[in-house]
Amino acid sequence: MDVASAEREAPTMPMTLTTTVPDRPAAENAAGVPLIAIKGLDLFYGPKQALHGITIDISPQQVTAFIGPSGCGKSTLLRCLNRMNDLIDSVRIDGSIRIHGEELNAPGVDVVEVRKRFGMVFQKSNPFPKSIYENVVYGLRIQGVKSRRVLDEAAERSLKQAALWDEVKDRMGDSALGLSGGQQQRLCIARALGNHPEVLLMDEPCSALDPIATAKVEELILDLKERYTIVIVTHNMQQAARVSDETAFFMLGKLIEVGRTDRIFTRPQERLTEDYITGRFG
Repeated sequence: MDVASAEREAPTMPMTLTTTVPDRPAAENAAGVPLIAIKGLDLFYGPKQALHGITIDISPQQVTAFIGPSGCGKSTLLRCLNRMNDLIDSVRIDGSIRIHGEELNAPGVDVVEVRKRFGMVFQKSNPFPKSIYENVVYGLRIQGVKSRRVLDEAAERSLKQAALWDEVKDRMGDSALGLSGGQQQRLCIARALGNHPEVLLMDEPCSALDPIATAKVEELILDLKERYTIVIVTHNMQQAARVSDETAFFMLGKLIEVGRTDRIFTRPQERLTEDYITGRFG
């Protein structure tokens, strides 16, 4: 649907997504039921079409990797999930994105609530020029949370989940800008987890990191999928093979192939997929 039209038609009281974040291991999820179902998704920047009829299901408590050459639409699709593309005036979106069966682009859906449920980690670490503590609790503060106990518990929980607590617990008041690059990226992951999202979106989270920091983030991703659904955009096919359960290959705004990662990398069904994975282009 047309995002701009949806906003014009929105009722005075915004509709919120009603489903709460599941707090259960993956084994208890209904087998084969997708958390996110994308169907026939088209996206236009003005007259230019960037996504063409994307249909893909994203499974709960798994890591789904989007791979493909630059400009293939993988980051654009990622930003559709938390409606960041709404911020671009010329964007028009048709098709459907559903989480637990609820349409994300329906008229009246509260975009702020959507973004609480989809934590976002960007390519370049972007900690705020604040203390480590204030970075992690920032989302809760802007929601009006004032209880020091609640904020302290959230900060400790998020930093532990981001495998950073032991490294920073004695300097929570220090500037986040004094952390190393890898620590800053894990802090940004902790910040994204601060609102207890259901889905973690990661757009090239390791592209600016050295191999040691990259290994720590990848290990963290494997730990986090026990509680969160993760969608990662990466140019690094070795990384996709290491951390993802499912892989989707994109080319020129089209979804070429999607499937279990081991099959995609060893027995791709499409020639384009095989050519990309084997380095013939891209």
